[in-house]
Amino acid sequence: MLTKSSTEMVRQQNSVLVLSSLRRHGPLAHTDIAAATGLASATVSAITADLERTGALERHEQSVSGGRGRPRVLFARRRDHRYLIAVRISSDTLQYSLADYTGTLIDRFDEPRDEAGSSSTQFVAAFREALLRLMRRSGLDPERIAAISISSKGLVDPDGSRLLWSPVFGYEEIDFAAALSLPPATRVRLNNETLLVAQALARRADRDDGDGFRSLAALSLGHSIGLGIARRGTSGEIEVSAPNFGHMLNAADGKLCRCGSRGCIEASAGFYGILRTAFEVPPDTIPAKFVPLAEMDKIALRARQGHRMSEYAFRQAGLAIGQGLSRMLSLFGDMPVAIAGHGTRYMDLLSRGIEEGLQQSLHARIYGTPKITVVADEATLVFEGHVERALAEIDHDIALARAEEATA
Repeated sequence: MLTKSSTEMVRQQNSVLVLSSLRRHGPLAHTDIAAATGLASATVSAITADLERTGALERHEQSVSGGRGRPRVLFARRRDHRYLIAVRISSDTLQYSLADYTGTLIDRFDEPRDEAGSSSTQFVAAFREALLRLMRRSGLDPERIAAISISSKGLVDPDGSRLLWSPVFGYEEIDFAAALSLPPATRVRLNNETLLVAQALARRADRDDGDGFRSLAALSLGHSIGLGIARRGTSGEIEVSAPNFGHMLNAADGKLCRCGSRGCIEASAGFYGILRTAFEVPPDTIPAKFVPLAEMDKIALRARQGHRMSEYAFRQAGLAIGQGLSRMLSLFGDMPVAIAGHGTRYMDLLSRGIEEGLQQSLHARIYGTPKITVVADEATLVFEGHVERALAEIDHDIALARAEEATA
């Protein structure tokens, strides 16, 4: 016998299924929703009627081919029902994006990182002002923003909104939910940036391959080194995680990392690590917080022209990456690896070391090296990941409100 709480949970789960199917596939007819979710026709009718009444869904009529017969009714997510803000914190800029309930980008602007101030207090104040400016530009009241999704490199609280460590602020913790003073109903979530890349790539693969998708790893190369892993869970849903790959101990070579440890993968493979090796700077030299791409391009040009230490710097970076990937494959099993980030422009210089690092593991020698692809436009993938995760949480909030209303 179903209790009140179990009935409420079933209603919530069914509503999430309907909202999720419309998020992934776009406008669908009643029969298509039933087929996509596996729900009974009567259940779909009840859910769509409730969600249409509350403003989450709207219906459109689609003319049938040839112009004969009754128009086909399609249900779609109502664009102005909820809004979300996605903020990407990168090494040199902050990007603020506003999207509607369908995930459509409405407005966006970038700000240089240094304008946010040198302290965390100044940073948060500028961050809050930028959010308000984004809302004012679109004429939105803060109450209309259902979620603010933030991404950063570094170590983040996987279940909340706290930045635990970052290259800029070090161990100075920032709790965005507490610092931004937003309406109580607004969700604030902080994500590891490469986790969002993995989320977006997995969603694309799931859309294209369906049940054929099993797992993938997303590796981000740049000032920082990040890893995201996406796998299909036992329930069929895509599960995403972000192991602390860049700061995993790789070699007892004394190379100082930005995190304060020695021998991290990033200490060799991050831009500052490559620069330090190329110019034969002592390995315990305090790392640079930011290395301009123009400087990295000069080192790469010298390497391509045969400069020994520049070639060696990129090969050592690739070796650290390959060794790290071999450990990841040994733990999680075979999966394709997608490489993104500014560092992909140097793949011709990194690939030899990556291959060498992979071949040092028994796993790779037996099962072979994974399929490695380079993916373009990391920023677009990060935004897609923001939208996917934020809208999924908003859907759960809407479904919970419907279930609570039905049992009140």
